[in-house]
Amino acid sequence: MLSGRIIKGIGGFYYVETERGIYECKARGLFRKHNTIPLVGDKVLIRVNEEDETGYIEKIMDRSSQLTRPPVANITQAIIVMSVKEPDINFWLLDRFLVMVEYEKLDTIICINKIDLAKDEELEFINIYSKAGYSTIMASAKTGDGIEELREKLKNNITVFAGPSGVGKSSLLNKIDKRLGLKTGEISKKTTRGKHTTRHVELIDIGFNSYVLDTPGFSSLDLSFVEEEVQLGSYFREIDKYSYKCKFSGCLHYKEPGCEVKKQMELGNIDKVRYKNYISFLEEIRNTRRY
Repeated sequence: MLSGRIIKGIGGFYYVETERGIYECKARGLFRKHNTIPLVGDKVLIRVNEEDETGYIEKIMDRSSQLTRPPVANITQAIIVMSVKEPDINFWLLDRFLVMVEYEKLDTIICINKIDLAKDEELEFINIYSKAGYSTIMASAKTGDGIEELREKLKNNITVFAGPSGVGKSSLLNKIDKRLGLKTGEISKKTTRGKHTTRHVELIDIGFNSYVLDTPGFSSLDLSFVEEEVQLGSYFREIDKYSYKCKFSGCLHYKEPGCEVKKQMELGNIDKVRYKNYISFLEEIRNTRRY
């Protein structure tokens, strides 16, 4: 059998990159029986049909990481891309992305695109996330700002580029590697949201032992993976930092007395918008558990 990695999956066919080239493969019915679905990024063993040069996926190797949306495996880091304008940055959505990647324990970089459209004072919000412990890159696919920094971060990694439609993920990747020619979309003037241009999840080889996933844009993330309310705070780095000083163990940092997190928020060490989003997510999880 031949080892390889799934770089694309469309309509039940999986395209596996191997040392002998790329093979179009189907998955054995055995996987379906065990409720296992091959994912882009999976390391696999395939059996090649020499007659037509197609193959069957015989084995999926253990995964080091797995995301549900987008459905990918073995990612080593996430770059969350948001635009400062067109569309305006959505902190609620950014924080949902961050909760997801914190849950997956991925190294995370926040990339703010389209900085050419904003004044310096409009970019100061990034200090909120730098202070929380996140690496940040300010970029512009139009001017080339931040492109070299992004290129260096991608080397020797399998990176998921995540973010809503219209923020410029494909445009940034085209700047990073001019060979890609990824389709980009304009912003709908009526809705100010991006038109979906990436239709499937695909692993893209950009050289330097580097792969990226340019994923379909989406505007919401299901938080059902957070099994217990008390876990949510650990996915907000600055909340987790102070939570051990709370009066009660298992503090939800909501209405409990002696909460160090709320105290630090009032002191300005935890951003109020981040805290507000935390409470919004907490109430969502709580309400979902009632049904």
